[in-house]
Amino acid sequence: MVVVTGQNKVSGNPDDAMSSSDAEDDFQEPATPTATQAGQALPLLPQQFPEVVPLNVGGMHFTTRLSTLRRYEDTMLAAMFSGRHYIPTDAEGRYFIDRDGTYFGDILNFLRSGDLPPRERVRSVYKEAQYYSIGPLLDNLEDIQPLKGEKVRQAFLGLMPYYKDHLERIIEIAKLRAMQRKARFAKLKVCVFKEEMPITPYECPHFNSLRFERSESETKLFEHHCEVDVSFGPWEAVADVYDLLHCIVTDLSDRGITVDHQCIGVCDKHLINHYYCKRPIYEFKITWCTTCGNGHSLI
Repeated sequence: MVVVTGQNKVSGNPDDAMSSSDAEDDFQEPATPTATQAGQALPLLPQQFPEVVPLNVGGMHFTTRLSTLRRYEDTMLAAMFSGRHYIPTDAEGRYFIDRDGTYFGDILNFLRSGDLPPRERVRSVYKEAQYYSIGPLLDNLEDIQPLKGEKVRQAFLGLMPYYKDHLERIIEIAKLRAMQRKARFAKLKVCVFKEEMPITPYECPHFNSLRFERSESETKLFEHHCEVDVSFGPWEAVADVYDLLHCIVTDLSDRGITVDHQCIGVCDKHLINHYYCKRPIYEFKITWCTTCGNGHSLI
């Protein structure tokens, strides 16, 4: 914001006195800066917008009504075109927004008539709706696929202790082994278990009848670390081991990593009496591409 300060003090020295014409020049009102001067100063008066607004969003041109941009008052677009903020214009007089305009048409379609984008564009439009703070659009997108399923998936993963940390560990171990072997793939052993103290189905009824009667020292006998690279679990939710495996593969695939996995057995470590660890162990084959979708090297 430009702050107009007071005039320079007149020195008591007669030799420094200003002429009347100089004084008049000093008291002239400052001119309103043009769009090309926006980098140095902002207009002192609220910016006025036409009823039909031409837009340049990252080089893509759009035209819409001012009322459309102001449809929801608590959005970024409504604030930008409220007149309280200065919006620069391009050489042709279009109001410029420095943002990729690929999905801006979907934003306008929702503001105009409540239309939602096709499924394949939902994730990208959701990201733009977050940027422009369009709450009603965010709410609508979260209730349709694929975001509705993603919302449920994230709620499940929120119950999983250290899920993101374990995912990063898989990537780091696979990357290190691939580089050491000078190969495009690496294999890891991953344990995925739901129960805190895994047992066989045959032992389950007997185990459940005693699980709350053991002392703390007895409970610790069941605690151990399987001989694997990464362990996921336990968790309390309806989702089972196969649901978590699907989440792991999906999240790794989203990062450009190909994952193949198969169960190679269970941990047979003896715990106490006739109890053995029966946690399933999976072999993950992580295949690295030389580049991912955006052209950046993964290793």
